[in-house]
Amino acid sequence: MMQIDIITALPDILNGPLDVSIPGRAQKRGLLEVNVHDLRQYAEGKHRQVDDYPFGGGAGMVLKPEPIFACVDAIQQQGGPVDELIFLTPDGETLTQGIVHELSLKKRLVMLAGHYKGVDQRVRDRLVTREISIGDYVLSGGELPAMVLVDALARLIPGVLGDASSALTDSFQDGLLDAPAYTRPAVFNGDAVPDVLTSGDHRKIDAWRDEQRLEKTRSRRPDLLPPETPRDD
Repeated sequence: MMQIDIITALPDILNGPLDVSIPGRAQKRGLLEVNVHDLRQYAEGKHRQVDDYPFGGGAGMVLKPEPIFACVDAIQQQGGPVDELIFLTPDGETLTQGIVHELSLKKRLVMLAGHYKGVDQRVRDRLVTREISIGDYVLSGGELPAMVLVDALARLIPGVLGDASSALTDSFQDGLLDAPAYTRPAVFNGDAVPDVLTSGDHRKIDAWRDEQRLEKTRSRRPDLLPPETPRDD
């Protein structure tokens, strides 16, 4: 079973989405455990303040180190050391299917959802083992990226998907985009499904899908393809 602990200053954002669809199914089957930790529960003082103004001035607020360190310590006391402590941040390495595969082999992950202007650098220096971004844009916090990562991981846990081969044919599994998909009816508004898909010839179907995947990747994401070897004329 994989265990994921998410640290956040705004736990309400995570309530609900992680309990439905694939992540919800994984948890119901006992294959995944997701625990959400409210950072304010680990803050000190009457108002349980988790952020403060940045030294040196400037706009925005920064998450304080004390409650984060206290929360991580509590998590480790409950279940021992963690395999990775991931900070979701726009300046991290861009999430890829390869990274998801790598992380899916871990048993225990902690995800830190930043908010406001970010987190105290000492947290990143002393606790964080990996920093991940879901794209070159800025969100209000790391809660949505954390949910994206949990969903991507849940799909790869053995026994979660009804058909294990489904995950193996997803886009990016082998560096290519997925082929077009069709379902019934065979003809809709005058548009027919390609004949090969209704032929029953699985060798031809596989060949067609491989061709379509390569063509789509070449058209939309040529950066995913290896450079072509120059021809000797």
